[in-house]
Amino acid sequence: MTAVRDFFRTFFLWELLLGLKLTGRNLFARKVTIQYPDERAPQSPRFRGLHALRRYPNGEERCIACKLCEAVCPALAITIDSEQREDGTRRTTRYDIDLFKCIYCGFCEESCPVDSIVETRIFEYHMEERGENIVTKDQLLAIGDKYEEQLARDRAMDAPFR
Repeated sequence: MTAVRDFFRTFFLWELLLGLKLTGRNLFARKVTIQYPDERAPQSPRFRGLHALRRYPNGEERCIACKLCEAVCPALAITIDSEQREDGTRRTTRYDIDLFKCIYCGFCEESCPVDSIVETRIFEYHMEERGENIVTKDQLLAIGDKYEEQLARDRAMDAPFR
């Protein structure tokens, strides 16, 4: 009996008819369009956009130059140079991210032991000149300072899932 049913389903293109039924059901449904510059779609706190470096509440940068983010980056987009400070701690002297190479996978922020490098919700950025695709340590810290409140909120919302 199943062989006969399979024959008729094949002969009458049953899967095609099911697809046309779904298309017909949604063809005359009301369309929802977001008028982009004026209206914004909701965004997840886990959205991965432009990178930022965070600071501790006392103002000191969090990055301890462990270079885990550089090692785990599949696109080799992160370049870090470091040196020892007078107090014996290690800090970065150079922290560059090539945004053209970056695939925004989030491995860098997952590997960071001190939650220093994060990806913000910023997705509207552009480059006009050659070399602007390389984001330096100072630029990353400035982005982190500007959006620290939102970053802390997003981290708090995501904390139960980490």
